[in-house]
Amino acid sequence: MSLAKWLFGDPEIVILDEPTRGVDVGSKAQIYEIIAGLAKEGKAVVVISSEMQELIGLCHRVVVMRGGYPVGVLERNELSEERIMELAAGVGS
Repeated sequence: MSLAKWLFGDPEIVILDEPTRGVDVGSKAQIYEIIAGLAKEGKAVVVISSEMQELIGLCHRVVVMRGGYPVGVLERNELSEERIMELAAGVGS
């Protein structure tokens, strides 16, 4: 796994762009465990994903972008597909 190679250097900040795109369900679960483990270690983990359920399940905070600009920040207790879509579509921002 190429993710392991990048983590070998013990980075303080990890940026993952679509970390589970094109992988099977078992691999997704392993990647989610790695991400959760990094966060528990106190690492800053930035996940960029188009899969809303992935973001809702992994993130403590989600920044919603529209047209290349941030249009809203949702904390864990505010995360829902509906709220993310409202911000992304420009409804109720």
